[in-house]
Amino acid sequence: MVTTSEQKRIPQHVAIIMDGNGRWAEMRGKERCEGHAAGVEAVRTTLGAALRRGVKYLTLYAFSTENWGRPAEEVDALMELFCRCVAGETPELRAQGVRIRMIGDRTRFSEGVQRALADAERATADCDRLTLVLALNYSSRDEIVRAVRALAGRAARGELAPASLDERTLAAALDTAAYPDPDLVIRTSGECRLSNFLLWQSSYAELLFTPVLWPDFSEEEFDRALEEYARRDRRFGLVR
Repeated sequence: MVTTSEQKRIPQHVAIIMDGNGRWAEMRGKERCEGHAAGVEAVRTTLGAALRRGVKYLTLYAFSTENWGRPAEEVDALMELFCRCVAGETPELRAQGVRIRMIGDRTRFSEGVQRALADAERATADCDRLTLVLALNYSSRDEIVRAVRALAGRAARGELAPASLDERTLAAALDTAAYPDPDLVIRTSGECRLSNFLLWQSSYAELLFTPVLWPDFSEEEFDRALEEYARRDRRFGLVR
């Protein structure tokens, strides 16, 4: 468990690359879609742990722009799972004070998926205990390109002087403008890369890679990640 002294160093924003659903299923002789379904329970567990520990923002990398290249049946199963889970979980999340938000390009999703996401965002808009950010059809490079395109349009219309463009201006044009940068980024399954996730925002995040496959990610694993975060000395390029 997280100790009293470590409670003082709970990260405000935890971001997770949920990896390993397919391998978890294959190791058990199951279909990959069954691994994704098992991963939903890990989301519930992690969300509950984040609420209990006082984390204010939890961002989950659920579907990347590259994931469209997966087999059609797997993508279709994921879309159905998104809709069912978002619609089914929204009342409970609202009761727990969880606000649902999405980052990424939602225009490629079907009308049903877009409607489910919009309904969940609207139903939880006034919740303020924890913000759950779902990264769907998201990639950091795509996000940055969209932001630069929008800023270039403003400059072309005379609304923005190019010389005034700075880090703050670009950050304000990103999907995550309303949220603080992540303090801790966790990736499961043993892979040690960010895979196009929050590249701008994670410049000074603490990174933690665990071999645990996402469906096996437990409250104890979440606590271990927070304990490791509490031990780290964050200097942001400065000295003590």
